[in-house]
Amino acid sequence: MQRRLAAIVHADLAGFTRMMEGAETRTFRHLKSAQIEVWRPAIDAGRGRLVGTAGDAMLAEFGSAVSAVAAAIDIQERMAQFNELLSEEQRMLFRVGVHLGEVIIDDEDQNIFGDGVNLAARIQTLAEPGGIAVSRAVRDLVELRTEYAFHDGGEHQLKNVSRSVQVFHVRRAKLVSPGTTTRMVPQITLRFEGPDSAGRKHAFEVSMEKLVGQSQGMCIGRAADQCELVVPHPTVSRRHARLSVAGEALQVEDLGSTNGTAVNGTVLKAGAPTALQAGSKLRLGDVELVLHHT
Repeated sequence: MQRRLAAIVHADLAGFTRMMEGAETRTFRHLKSAQIEVWRPAIDAGRGRLVGTAGDAMLAEFGSAVSAVAAAIDIQERMAQFNELLSEEQRMLFRVGVHLGEVIIDDEDQNIFGDGVNLAARIQTLAEPGGIAVSRAVRDLVELRTEYAFHDGGEHQLKNVSRSVQVFHVRRAKLVSPGTTTRMVPQITLRFEGPDSAGRKHAFEVSMEKLVGQSQGMCIGRAADQCELVVPHPTVSRRHARLSVAGEALQVEDLGSTNGTAVNGTVLKAGAPTALQAGSKLRLGDVELVLHHT
């Protein structure tokens, strides 16, 4: 018996009992086709493993939360195409839940068990038919990837789970076109806030959509006439740092500031971008700001 951390995807077919009562053989045939034509290719593409199927339920594991969410979205998009060939009453809408947690692996059949699996199954019940629900642990690891958009589904008391669980609904982000480049943008707001060395609080915020729309990024600094994001403190240079999105990552770079820029205690070299994520501590001179998402 082994234990490991895994990203777990659990899915269940909405209305399965009704569909079986109305057309058992046809429903079973469509379900098997979906497993072969949709689920297995999507899981393989994400380098995951289809652990097993039981009736209308499917269970898969992945090595990362990013891979699991990408596969879940791929599955739902493939299922939408699959359903185009079926009549409305025959369409198969899966609820999908994704969670990151520790699992126990059965040495004999490589099945997985544990609280992580159980929680993924409970989260799945909160997804809309054809939708995806994820735990906060998954959201926090994936949120800054610009191709996904998350919506807070609130906290829930799930069956046989002692603590409340915060759930988020995820979909592929809408398209925007800054200049000539089309990109996926999550609908979130980045908020930086924290004190200076004297305890005075400073804060600024910007939407990811607005940031992506700026091809050169946004300047952070003391000068309101030169920077979009202003931190009015004497140890912050007039043009101190630049915030931008490169590929799928949020990043910051120092612009040759007088008192330096640091991320999580590491001082940055001027002109060398460094990635930021939720909870990152960004120091500008004597002001330390923590990144939050809303």
